[in-house]
Amino acid sequence: MGEQKHILVIDDEEIVRISCQRALTPEGYTVDVAADGLEGLKLVKEKSYDLILTDLKMPNMDGMEVIENIRKTQPQAKIIVITGYSTIETAVKAIKMGAFNYIEKPFTPDGLLAAVKEALAN
Repeated sequence: MGEQKHILVIDDEEIVRISCQRALTPEGYTVDVAADGLEGLKLVKEKSYDLILTDLKMPNMDGMEVIENIRKTQPQAKIIVITGYSTIETAVKAIKMGAFNYIEKPFTPDGLLAAVKEALAN
């Protein structure tokens, strides 16, 4: 199975953080959560992550800024953008900035797992 993969979920909605933990933890992933970009970046400075899921629309710091900072701190981490305002153009912009993929809210546990597995396999 290899070593455990570490995932960080950055989202200002508690329900999203909880549902990501519920879907990913039983699959053997270690999941940390942050309520906003600042908290997320603090964790990124302290720990190494294989994958980071980040919302685009958050208070204090938006997802684009978060992605930019992650790229500097942990260029190896895969990033999946969580977008509720399914503006394809924002997601495309995020991918140009180095995000691997995006998932739309509301997402299913299966959809989340599929996206996570795909990102970690690449």
